[in-house]
Amino acid sequence: MAEQKIFAGPRVRRIRKGLGLTQTAMAEGLAISPSYLNLIERNQRPLTVQLLLKMASVYKVGAEELQGEAAGGLPALREVFADPLLSGELPGDQELVELADSAPNVAAGLVKLFRAYKEQAARLSDLSEFAVQEGRAPALLGARLPLDEVNEVLERRPAWHPEIEDEADAFAAALGGPGADLSAALKEWLKREAGIVVRTLPAATMPNWRRRYDRHSQRLFVSERLSPYDQLREIAMEAALMRMSVAIARGVEALKLSGDEARRIARFHLARYAAHALMMPYQPFRDAAIRCRYDIDVLRSRFGVSFEQAATRLVGLQRTGAPGVPFFLLEVDNAGNVLRRAGAQGYPHAAFGGGCPKLAVYTAFAQPGQIFVEAVAMPDGGRFLTMARTLEGPQAAFAERPRRTALLLGCDLAHRGEVAYGDALPCRGGPASGPEERLLPVGRACRLCERAGCLSRAEPPVTRPLGLDDMATGLSALDFQ
Repeated sequence: MAEQKIFAGPRVRRIRKGLGLTQTAMAEGLAISPSYLNLIERNQRPLTVQLLLKMASVYKVGAEELQGEAAGGLPALREVFADPLLSGELPGDQELVELADSAPNVAAGLVKLFRAYKEQAARLSDLSEFAVQEGRAPALLGARLPLDEVNEVLERRPAWHPEIEDEADAFAAALGGPGADLSAALKEWLKREAGIVVRTLPAATMPNWRRRYDRHSQRLFVSERLSPYDQLREIAMEAALMRMSVAIARGVEALKLSGDEARRIARFHLARYAAHALMMPYQPFRDAAIRCRYDIDVLRSRFGVSFEQAATRLVGLQRTGAPGVPFFLLEVDNAGNVLRRAGAQGYPHAAFGGGCPKLAVYTAFAQPGQIFVEAVAMPDGGRFLTMARTLEGPQAAFAERPRRTALLLGCDLAHRGEVAYGDALPCRGGPASGPEERLLPVGRACRLCERAGCLSRAEPPVTRPLGLDDMATGLSALDFQ
C-alpha cells in the first residue's frame, strides 16, 4: 500500500520555531539529517506518515495540526480580496490558500489592516456628515463621483431658480396660458419651431430609454412605459432645453461645478426643474396649493401631474414676496439608498438628517400608495411634520420586478395648521406641538444619534463607546455607555 505524502513545510517550520529549536536539534530528535529537514520545510520533500507520528510522539504535536487545511484565516482573506479595491487582483483562491498556509501571521495582519481601513472609512463618512451640517464642503471625502458633487451642491442650496421660473412663465403664456392642452401645445411648438415630431414607441423598440431625440430624422421618441404625466415631462424637458437654453446654462454655471460630466448632470436636473415650472406655473400652482392647504392629491388632479411631480414642485415655492410653506424632500429606494434630497431653504441635514430607520419613508414600502403622516422630534428639540408615500416607476413587463421608491415631504411642525396633513395629527387646536409623548423620537442617523434604548438602532454612535456588559443586556445589541 502506497504511503501517504503530506507537504506541510511551513507548518513544520512554525512548530520548530515555536519550540525554540534549530533545524539541527529537531533533526536529531526525529532521527533525520538536517538537510532532509530543510527540504521538508521548503516543501521539497514530503512529510511521511511515519515521520508525522514521530513528531507527534517526540514533540507532542497533534496530527491534525500538520494535516489540517490552510489556516482558518482563509475566509477572512476572501473577504479582504472581495473588496472592490482588490477584487481584480487575484484570478482565484490558490494564492490565498498558499498565503494562509505559509504565512498565517502575515495573513492575520492583512485582515486586521483591512478591517481598520473599513472602520476608518466609516468614521470618515461620519466626519463628512458633521462637515455638511456646519455648511462646509466635505473635502475629507477626496475624489467624488460627478453625480455626488452635483447632489451635494443642489442639497445645500434652495430648490429655487428664479431665472428659469421667469422663462417658464413666459413660455407657458406663449403656449396658451392656463387651461391650454400643454401636451398638444408642446408638440405643436416643437413641430413649428424645430421641425421635431413626437412619437410614442413601445417598450420593445425602446428597451433602455425614457426619451431619445434622433437628430437625423428630427423625431423625439418617448417610451410607452412612462405614465402620461412622465411622458409629458419628457416632452417638456426637450422643449425647455431648446427654449430656455440660456437660462439653464446660467443656472449650471452658477453651481460652480468642477467637470464637464457634473455640468451635464446638473443640466439634466435644471431641465427637469424647468419642465415642472412649465407644467405647474408658479403663481397658479402656489395659489391652488394655499387654497387646498398643500393637499398633493388635489394639486396633482388639478394640474394633470403625478404625485411625485406635485410634491417636488411644492419644494420650489420660494419666490420673493410670494413664498409657500418651506418644505423639504427626501427620496429613497427599498434598500435605503438615498436617491435625492432637496429643500426650499436647502436640505436640513443638521436639523433633520433623514437617516433614521424609524421614519415612515422607510416603512411605506409595506403599504404601497398609502400616505403616512407623523410628527417627529429630533434630539436637539427640532419638530417636523412629515408625510411619506411610495412612488411607482415606469411600467414593468410581466417578468420584470417593478421599480418602487418612497418619498418623504416635510416641514417645520409650526406650519401644521397651513397643511392638510396636519389634520391627521392628534390634539388639533391644542398646543402647537401636541403632547410630547405623541411625537415620534427620531435622530439624524444612527451613528450620529445618542438616543438610548432604541429598538431600531442599526449602528452604534461614534461619540460613545458600546455598553457591552456581562451582567446586563440592553434592549438593543448596540446600547452604549
